[in-house]
Amino acid sequence: VALLGEEVVPCEVAGVASGAATVGHRFHHPGAITIGSAADYVEKLRACHVIVDPAERAAIIRDGAAKLAGEAGLVLVEDESLVAENAGLTEWPVPLLGSFDARLLDAPREILELTLKVNQKYFSVRRETGETAPGFVCVANIAARDGGDKIVAGNRKVAEARLSDAIFFWEQDKKVPLAEQAKKLDRIVFHEKLGTVADKATRVGKLARWLVEEGIVGNSGAPAQAELAELAEQAGLLCKADLVTQTVGEFPEVQGIIGYELAKAQGLDTRVAEAIRDHYKPVGQGDEVPTAPVSVAVALADKLDSIGAFFGIDLVPSGSKDPFALRRSALGVLALLVKAGLRLDLVETLRFSTMWLRYSGHDLSGFEGKVGDFFADRLKVQQREAGVRHDLIDAVFALGGEDDLVRLLARVHALQAFVGTEDGANLLAGYKRAANILKKEGYVAPAEAGAHGSVDEMPAPVDGEMGPRLRGGDGGKHVREGAAIRSRLRGGDGGEPASGTADGGGDAAEPYAREPAEAELIAALDAAEPEAAAAIAREDFEAAMAALATLRGPIDRFFDTVTVNDADAAKRTARLALLARMRDAVHRVADFSKIEG
Repeated sequence: VALLGEEVVPCEVAGVASGAATVGHRFHHPGAITIGSAADYVEKLRACHVIVDPAERAAIIRDGAAKLAGEAGLVLVEDESLVAENAGLTEWPVPLLGSFDARLLDAPREILELTLKVNQKYFSVRRETGETAPGFVCVANIAARDGGDKIVAGNRKVAEARLSDAIFFWEQDKKVPLAEQAKKLDRIVFHEKLGTVADKATRVGKLARWLVEEGIVGNSGAPAQAELAELAEQAGLLCKADLVTQTVGEFPEVQGIIGYELAKAQGLDTRVAEAIRDHYKPVGQGDEVPTAPVSVAVALADKLDSIGAFFGIDLVPSGSKDPFALRRSALGVLALLVKAGLRLDLVETLRFSTMWLRYSGHDLSGFEGKVGDFFADRLKVQQREAGVRHDLIDAVFALGGEDDLVRLLARVHALQAFVGTEDGANLLAGYKRAANILKKEGYVAPAEAGAHGSVDEMPAPVDGEMGPRLRGGDGGKHVREGAAIRSRLRGGDGGEPASGTADGGGDAAEPYAREPAEAELIAALDAAEPEAAAAIAREDFEAAMAALATLRGPIDRFFDTVTVNDADAAKRTARLALLARMRDAVHRVADFSKIEG
């Protein structure tokens, strides 16, 4: 049917010519019907038992299924994907409530509900107390004369047969200990260069133990921490074991869940069972993020092993290609770290996890830099999706020298809150004005151009936004010393604020009579710099921003009343140095030059 108003639009698709004739529902109105105009298309088909709008069909299914369950004293297990699937399978949807033999409820809930969903497209129902009920809602495509009794009876037979098969698989799997199942993993190749799934499980177990033993995950004291380490390794070794079970072979969607149920049924520690269940999480935005120490250790180990292994053999994501879902794994790692507040050096951890590759003769040159860049990019994506402005992320990343994601994100969030305030906006304006003057004048601080050469010639952190360790530096002595030298030269938080210099601090002899606004800015910097430095040292970035906010008024008055480019060379040099001091004080919190506005 191709109509414009009442006129047929001549065309042909796959050998079928357009016209005004179609057919209605194959049972309720099997004959041909003619559509008079485009305006009555929807209603004419409705009269012939065809609902055109898929959203309307979905609403009939969703509301009808919930109503049937409620009338029976049950609760529908809501599933929008199943609603959409049934809406696509029917023209005249009629939800019907059925039941099955209660003896089939012995299997775990997930097996029962997935069997009904995947094999039969049925909705599951639960009792008001939360237990699975021996019932289902199916969706017929016909308004049967008997009210659907025969349809329900036929669907009950099929449902019971399917559930019986699933329960048989489950009962067989319960007889085999998970440790025995895990031995079969050596028959499954994980990757031709990375060994079998059994090899991966071994690596996950070792890395999970290391994360606990290093105190990165869990903090329970020596005896409890040793127990956590044992449990983490055990869970890592068993986390993939359910992949070879008959149940997962039939229902791949329950991997992890079946491992959890089998671990419980076989009497393993609950923490091990939960870690097996949760080690795939989070699998996407909005998914639950594990918080129990053993679960966190195994979930981190599984994802970090995949990232380290594939980067180690140079199979990295490029463009839209990410065949091993490493980007998703990285986002999962970030979510786990942030949720649990873990202080983890990612590159050092990945270096530990890939030692086996080095011992096997693989060339891992450039590995640290690549994996550091990869995590930096993922973190930016994650924060942008969380509503953080990209320029604020860049402003903090540009500082360099940061290898702690929790601390870095705390700084980003404090900056976002600060720039949204009037003080923050005005300080940003003052900073940009100062930076523009310094750039225009080509100002270089005397300390930076002295006997040591320019600061950029000194030992410095490895280039890059995420700092030496996260982006692949060795975190060695020369890196730390270079950063400390820079910091001390600039009066940073690596030492006492610079004083007695041309930038206007301390008790040194004044080169000329300071103007009031000039002296006020010097005094404000003398107070704000150590306060901000102390706040940064204790990771109180809100307090650091508040200390910088005190510069807002003095810098405004300085620009209103003081001539920076004075004809007197001594005044000009000192005032430029004062602006450089103000700029550098702000830079210790974030690189404000990256902030828009």
